[in-house]
Amino acid sequence: MQQACEIGSQSAASRRLSRQIQRKHPHAYDPKAYKGRNLIERMFCRLKDFRRIATRYDKRADIFLSTILLAAALTWWIN
Repeated sequence: MQQACEIGSQSAASRRLSRQIQRKHPHAYDPKAYKGRNLIERMFCRLKDFRRIATRYDKRADIFLSTILLAAALTWWIN
C-alpha cells in the first residue's frame, strides 16, 4: 500500500522522463528532418481544410490533382 501511494504521488510526466533517461539506446533526433516533416504535415492539414480535397469529391485523378495544386497555390498566396 505504501509503494502504491508513492507511485501515485509521482506525476506521469516525471515517470515518463525517468524511463527516457534509462533507455539503453536513445532515439536519434535530427532537427533539420523534424522541421521538414513538420512543414509537410502542416501543409497537409491546410489542404484538408478544403472540403473538396478532404472528402475526395472529384472522381478523376487528374481533376483531383489539379484541385490539390490550386488549393496549395491559394494557401501559399494567402499565407
